[in-house]
Amino acid sequence: MGRLRLSKIRNYKMNPTCLFLILATLLITPSTAQLSQAQSLLQLLGIGVDNLVTAALYNDPPRQDATYDFIVVGGGPAGCVIANRLSENPNWSVYLIEAGGVEGLAHSIPVAAILLQNTKSNWGYKSVPQERSCRGMNNNECALPRGKVLGGTSSINYMIYNRGNKKDFDRWAAAGNDGWSYEDVLPYFLKSEGANLVDLENSVYHNRSGPLSVEDTRFRTPVVDAYVEGAQQAGHAYTDYNGESQMGVSYVQGTTQKGRRHSGYRAFIEPIRSSRKNLHIVTSAHVTRVLIDPATKRATGVEVSYGNKMFKVNASKEVILSAGAFHSPQLLMLSGIGPADNLETINVPLIKELPVGKLLYDHMCHFGPTFTVNSTKNMVNLEKINPLTIASFSLGNGNTMLSTIGGVEALTFVKVPSSKESADMPDIEIILAAGSMASDWGIGIKAGANIKDELYNKVFKPLEFKQHFSFLIMQFHPKSVGRLWLNSNNPLEAPVIDPNYFEDEEDVEFLLEGIKEAIRITEQPAMQKLDTRIHSIPVPGCEQYLFGSDDYWRCSIRTLSYTLHHQVASCRMGPESDPTTVVNAELKVHGIQGLRVADTSIIPFPPTSHINAAAFMIGEKASDMIRAEWQ
Repeated sequence: MGRLRLSKIRNYKMNPTCLFLILATLLITPSTAQLSQAQSLLQLLGIGVDNLVTAALYNDPPRQDATYDFIVVGGGPAGCVIANRLSENPNWSVYLIEAGGVEGLAHSIPVAAILLQNTKSNWGYKSVPQERSCRGMNNNECALPRGKVLGGTSSINYMIYNRGNKKDFDRWAAAGNDGWSYEDVLPYFLKSEGANLVDLENSVYHNRSGPLSVEDTRFRTPVVDAYVEGAQQAGHAYTDYNGESQMGVSYVQGTTQKGRRHSGYRAFIEPIRSSRKNLHIVTSAHVTRVLIDPATKRATGVEVSYGNKMFKVNASKEVILSAGAFHSPQLLMLSGIGPADNLETINVPLIKELPVGKLLYDHMCHFGPTFTVNSTKNMVNLEKINPLTIASFSLGNGNTMLSTIGGVEALTFVKVPSSKESADMPDIEIILAAGSMASDWGIGIKAGANIKDELYNKVFKPLEFKQHFSFLIMQFHPKSVGRLWLNSNNPLEAPVIDPNYFEDEEDVEFLLEGIKEAIRITEQPAMQKLDTRIHSIPVPGCEQYLFGSDDYWRCSIRTLSYTLHHQVASCRMGPESDPTTVVNAELKVHGIQGLRVADTSIIPFPPTSHINAAAFMIGEKASDMIRAEWQ
């Protein structure tokens, strides 16, 4: 969020409660200057700073040449699961290394997801300027959020729990990944899940005793009930999209616990941190490379930057990279594993040539369309949050607006007429959000998505104090393929990321069909009872087209492009005989001993899902494979 000026705060039209939320995000792993400034603001408002101080950093600092059985690099959802499961064996020592800090108050507030991408809990990456997408973003650079905090992206995302389609995993297995079929992975989804879902108490597709809480969002606006009814009127069956069939409409299932975010950290680390003496955790520590013996091609440990010093830490059994779709490939390349031409350019000696980073799939969305309604009940808007709301939430009430998962309320899974996928595999997801980037007056989503001021001021600012909702239209199986590479061997320099969105025109056409279907649902009787009307101010750069025409929406798709953190395949899983793969079905890096990658970078194809649930599953399955080998 950057530095806030007192004069700007005094003049800005927001109540102290809203500022409370903003300051809560500011105080996540704060700098000294930020903390001092925040304290001044809190004193100005009469709010006690003790209520907002972040958790102390986990601090098992590196020791030179220390040895652990397992080193887990990255405290995202998969890394948290692996650290938990491996440390169940008291005879094994586990060292979990996280580059970011520890969650604070704001992380636990689901509605604050709209603000978290503007904090130090996000790596803050952007794509290279895109030719065919993100035209509404500054410099045509798409924002690419990734969690930099213990809990990873599960600590800053929108908490949607969507496992994927059965055929996704059967496709993984058919590509040479034995043990990854739907029948194989379902037990691992269930192992993590602690479901509290209305009317699904007896479903064989849900477990109620796992550590990761999955529940219905109990705060609901009048729009979502009308929408779910309207979608059924439009021919979409009501479904449990994590059950027998994805096809249809459903209220969203989220990773919250009694209305509070339940991240990988909250579910798998916090409950066992004090009791597992064999689990060692360090935060604010940056792994710079994996140490690999070039003669034996065995990983022996990692190099860690901590407190302006470099440390060598050894692993007697394995190093497990769970650093995510951007950092796991970056670390492999910095360690001498990757494309020979890239490594030669950055002066890293080649140990093993593999296509690291040469594939990158992502789910690109369209932000919109947006609609106004005449409801007298509150939509999601920070203006509506008051001291009673915060008091109720702080006392454990999970029904307040603070518990909505960034405004997301329902999902609909849709077929596109021209699709070549089977009838039971959706092509598009329609995400209903009870608001828009206007709901936080441009201080959250707009900044997090790198949206141009001109676009926001023209299209969204007029909605700031109106009751409205919007759709995110997401394509599941894009044809466009991106990649990432390194510009230097400096481990603190971000990888270069080119998602290459919309290189294939078919991706735009699929999103266009999704927009049309979302509009058709709003025309159903249930939604028209709310006097639902499309917000028809055209997106800058698309004024030459008739609003609502196919060409207008194609232009809008390329302008209001939006990603939901779903990058996969940069360390693709598959048999060593497949030249596009980096790890095998046991997640072992081809040709390297003692080194695995266990995070969403191994997912071989763009999934029919959000990837948060899959990250937990991958962590569970990786843990069992590692335990089976070493026990």
